[in-house]
Amino acid sequence: MAVCEITIIPLGTGSPSVSSYVADCHRVLQKTEGIKYQLTAMGTIIEGDLDRLMEVVRRLHEVPFQAGAQRVTTVVRIDDRRDKEITIDGNVKAVEEKLK
Repeated sequence: MAVCEITIIPLGTGSPSVSSYVADCHRVLQKTEGIKYQLTAMGTIIEGDLDRLMEVVRRLHEVPFQAGAQRVTTVVRIDDRRDKEITIDGNVKAVEEKLK
């Protein structure tokens, strides 16, 4: 299992607002089985099998184009451990425990 942070930036839209594009991406995520996701202020975190996540990233990258964007920049960060399973919640809990 891997955790991936994705930020999709539509360009050439005529507006500085991107919330409608983010909402469109999350509609795709809501219909996608086999992954967990979490919206954050600066991107979205998705969790699942790495091959599956790469398929989802590709689909999400296309969403702004389908909504009329002329250019899209997508930034992806992947956390993939092979010695133990990681999750979104587990990563957060590990830090919170150290803060106590």
